[in-house]
Amino acid sequence: MSKDIRRRTLLTAGMAAGAVSLATATLTPSAYAAGGPLIGRATRGEVHVMSFNLRLPVDEPPRSWTERRRLVRELLRGERPTLLGTQEGTFAQLQDVAEDLGEHYDWIHLFRRGGSEGEATAIFYDRTRLRALAYDHLWLSATPRLAGSRMWDSSSPRMLTWVRFVDRHTGRQLVHLNTHLDHKSARARRRAAAMIAGIVRSFDVPVVITGDFNSSPAGPAHRILLSEGLIDAWDAARERLTASYATYNGWDPSPVEGGRRIDWILASEDVTVVKAAVNTWTLGGVPPSDHWPVQALVRLA
Repeated sequence: MSKDIRRRTLLTAGMAAGAVSLATATLTPSAYAAGGPLIGRATRGEVHVMSFNLRLPVDEPPRSWTERRRLVRELLRGERPTLLGTQEGTFAQLQDVAEDLGEHYDWIHLFRRGGSEGEATAIFYDRTRLRALAYDHLWLSATPRLAGSRMWDSSSPRMLTWVRFVDRHTGRQLVHLNTHLDHKSARARRRAAAMIAGIVRSFDVPVVITGDFNSSPAGPAHRILLSEGLIDAWDAARERLTASYATYNGWDPSPVEGGRRIDWILASEDVTVVKAAVNTWTLGGVPPSDHWPVQALVRLA
């Protein structure tokens, strides 16, 4: 039985038994580990990458951040990504994530309107594996260094964060770029994709990109990025651990196979994608977010 099927079986059994109450359930590492991690901690020479739209803390229980934080903690502690790119997180949320990941992780962040105001495209990393060498924050506009700037009909300021790392085990370097494209303007997504492609061309080491692109792989943003020599981890993976699910779930705990995959992990062509997955773990019928996290295990050339 695949890990993906075991996860959904665990959920179904829990709901049939009476549904777990998140208000009273005491979560332990075994709550997530019962199904086993999809990828788990990466071994030497490989990097576990995750993209996760956390959803702003604006919902009522059982979808409030107070309730969901425990689910996010379980999932992240079970999977232990080497690199984690988050979208939509507020400063308070991301402080919670940093605390829950533990002392082996660090994070680099700036928020859309500068300082701690708004949402961030934060990058968390396992500092026992990676050491940050350089980083930058840019706004997806014609004035990329102007905090809070927006253009091209974008509904709100959009930005990216990139960090250059060295692998403490192998000495190899890589860049992780994390972003979140506009959900309304197709023009803004096209222009942002072209801007990201130009930034990627400036790097002389392997690159991985995480993000909520608010567009399916059939859209122009995906085509623009792949035309610049990037690969989609889902398409390039030697092994897919799950079905191709829609990554926006709208709080529905039942994953939709073949739906719109708007959260992607991309990589430069000198990255080998060993495994890819869409993580549909839930507890008591509640997903950790209204997006399923996406994951990839990669190896640098």
